[in-house]
Amino acid sequence: MPKITPFLWFNTQAEQAAKLYTSIFKNSKIVKTTRFGNAGPHPKGSVMTVVFTLDGQEFTALNGGPLSSSRRPYRSS
Repeated sequence: MPKITPFLWFNTQAEQAAKLYTSIFKNSKIVKTTRFGNAGPHPKGSVMTVVFTLDGQEFTALNGGPLSSSRRPYRSS
């Protein structure tokens, strides 16, 4: 069966959320943190994504910023 990795969208709190979630659930850990470079919409060095596991299930937290009307996911009518 294919592996599904849920993505959680945050304005700027992805790292704090991942730390909180991994402190609550047993068998959980932060696997990888990536940071924005010069071209990112957030300051260089700030957290872009955090990959973490909660009891073996992998999640990715993304600091995508606030959702503006031009960045909302596509929805068909």
